[in-house]
Amino acid sequence: MARGFLFEARQRRFTFDGEHYFVDLVFYNRLLRCYVLIDLKLGKLAHQDLGQMQMYVNYFDREEKLKAESPTIGIILCKQKNKAMVRITLPKDANIHAREYQLYLPSKEELQRKLVSGRQIGRRAMSDAAGVR
Repeated sequence: MARGFLFEARQRRFTFDGEHYFVDLVFYNRLLRCYVLIDLKLGKLAHQDLGQMQMYVNYFDREEKLKAESPTIGIILCKQKNKAMVRITLPKDANIHAREYQLYLPSKEELQRKLVSGRQIGRRAMSDAAGVR
């Protein structure tokens, strides 16, 4: 993880009306001054996963965070993401993000291709920003 992250809990449980819910990982970021919740999904992201994370974020914002702290961030790591479903399901101002993960690193050749491609994109962006054609 990046700077400022503090691990708080794994499988953090909270209960509503006798039903137990568990968020996979709870971190606190000292620099952002907010909770960061991470839920791990083994398969394709479903709209229920987004609703569940929204509930977790709402709970932490209403019950755990202090007034001086920033809003909670929710991150769902999944094997496959449906961008259109995420865009339609979540409000525009939602502090919830879905990202795909890979079980294995790409090959050395694939990493090199991505690095070269990223450098070319970066050079073009810098040229465009400087007004160079």
